[in-house]
Amino acid sequence: MRQMRHYSGQFFKVVLQRLKKARIEAGLTQVQVADKLGHHQSYISKIESGERRVDVVELNRIAKLYGKKVSYFL
Repeated sequence: MRQMRHYSGQFFKVVLQRLKKARIEAGLTQVQVADKLGHHQSYISKIESGERRVDVVELNRIAKLYGKKVSYFL
């Protein structure tokens, strides 16, 4: 059980790193992403920092905005 939690933590960390990297590669700021998705900048900041988890629907919207497939983040 302990190993699974560690794996989940590492997996989540990789997802967060890929979210931020993809945003930067797309040439977008957090403010621009937030505006396009109809959220505040703090929403994107919290997703990238791991304070807020992103659901599948929102991840799909972010992936399209960044020109990536959802599988890139997973």
